[in-house]
Amino acid sequence: MQAAHERFDYVIIGGGSAGCVLANRLSADASLRVALVEAGPDTPPGAVPAEIRDSYPMPVFCGERFIWPQLKARATAAAPLKVYEQGRVMGGGSSINVQAANRGLPRDYDDWAASGAAGWSWPEVLPWFRRLERDLDFGTSPLHGDTGPVAIRRIFPTDWPRFCHAFADGLRGSGLPYFDDQNAQFGDGMFPAAFSNIDDTRVTTASAYLDGATRARPNLRIFAGMRVERILMDGTTARGVMAIDGSGNRLRLDGAEVIVSAGALQSPVLLMHAGIGDGPMLQRLAIPVAADLPGVGRNLQDHPSLTFCHFLDPEFRMPLARRRASMTAARFSSGLDACDGSDMYMSSATRAAWHALGNRLGLFFLWCNRPYSRGRVQLASNDPLAPADIALNLLDDERDLQRMAIGVRRLAEVVQQTELHRHDADFFPAAFSPRVKALSRYTPANAWLTRILGLGLDTPAPLRRWLVERFLTGGQTVASLVADEAALHAFIRKSVFGVWHASGTCRMGPAHDRSAVTDSEGRVHKVAGLRVVDASLMPRLPSANTNIPTIMMAEKIAGAILAQRHPAGIQRPTALAEDR
Repeated sequence: MQAAHERFDYVIIGGGSAGCVLANRLSADASLRVALVEAGPDTPPGAVPAEIRDSYPMPVFCGERFIWPQLKARATAAAPLKVYEQGRVMGGGSSINVQAANRGLPRDYDDWAASGAAGWSWPEVLPWFRRLERDLDFGTSPLHGDTGPVAIRRIFPTDWPRFCHAFADGLRGSGLPYFDDQNAQFGDGMFPAAFSNIDDTRVTTASAYLDGATRARPNLRIFAGMRVERILMDGTTARGVMAIDGSGNRLRLDGAEVIVSAGALQSPVLLMHAGIGDGPMLQRLAIPVAADLPGVGRNLQDHPSLTFCHFLDPEFRMPLARRRASMTAARFSSGLDACDGSDMYMSSATRAAWHALGNRLGLFFLWCNRPYSRGRVQLASNDPLAPADIALNLLDDERDLQRMAIGVRRLAEVVQQTELHRHDADFFPAAFSPRVKALSRYTPANAWLTRILGLGLDTPAPLRRWLVERFLTGGQTVASLVADEAALHAFIRKSVFGVWHASGTCRMGPAHDRSAVTDSEGRVHKVAGLRVVDASLMPRLPSANTNIPTIMMAEKIAGAILAQRHPAGIQRPTALAEDR
């Protein structure tokens, strides 16, 4: 049966952190017909699932309803395949992440420009950061915006629970100063983490950019529950996409331009199946080569991360009714030779999970802000719906392993100085293992089971520590790891995983750079009518969670598209920054 057929000016693949922005900004021009295609369910105003709206992200993050269930990756060459949680829902990652609204540091973007991404230096991206945000704390300052779609706020020390004050005391004791605004005060220090949230409700790009007024535009069509099977090519020109729904019905959408915003793990796969990638590799899979671009799928980056838990005595627990759990974070420097400053990050959460067991455990994240290791995304077959082969290669560069070891020691030093810490056995390594994820699903059975397990942690300390050793850690404590360098390195190699910040697989750069995939506005080299706009474009990971930088990139490229179409009619946000 012939597929249904429609035509648009722009066909956007992926309704995630970038796609929703593009759909809003491009459809604001009433002369343009815009299609947004999202594989997951829609979340229109008034019908956003409660678990997405929740300030506490773990029930939705650990569930299966809103992620790509077959998307898996290896952290290292020796590691098993693990599910790599990426949003499969309108809003993409912004609908399932921890809501961190972290921009990174000016040096991150200056590095982009120096590496060949012209126009992406800090002064050139700052106006677009300001354009996206409605900063509820610092919106009137020169470094912030107060009218953008994405509400951003912080919880300051006056409203911190005792757990956060204890962690902050440890950070202060390790020599880190306090500052209020991680997005405007740069360098090492601790701070109240910024997050995209208002009225204790998550702000996604779907809620921020696809509001009722935007959805009512007659020139915008939203196709949810439709997975793009392939990009339709005519030689070296993209002509549209073929999408398929859950029942196998196909829809052809023709476009003057196709914009791929499917994320750093999915966007390169779509390009490779369209014949855009490493020529010899595509030929081995019997895929006709449209453009030989060996950089497609290469340069994959993520922040190598580790997680730790600490048993909380009752006075440090926060009521489950208080939803926001992550409030306090810090940047610090490893001090490793030839590595940049502020190359490490740690954060805390007052509970490790949504349930009664998790409420008895504080959670600590540690990651390397400036990784050197690089991975890759590669096709496993020429079936466009088959999972790709994803290798994060997180510790391929020895410097990343060394800095993670330095970070574990620094975190141990911080925690051991706090009033939280009363016995070494109470501070132990944790992991998002399949067993932990299964227990984290939001079900009545898990609520009952974790209530029983939680009561077990409230038994006398010797019994509690035996239970933790027997069922959770196998006797490993953080203190035992930092006392044995070989054991610490072995633990890092076994436990490291990404922090869901995949990026770099279609990086920006000049056409003469064989490792570059797009120009500085996301246009794919050697191909007409095709653009990539998402975290794939990042030449190097920013020292930050990737959600806000990805939104900024979509704002900036949407502005460039509209400015080219209407050179005299678009007010660029640079002027706003100069007026203040």
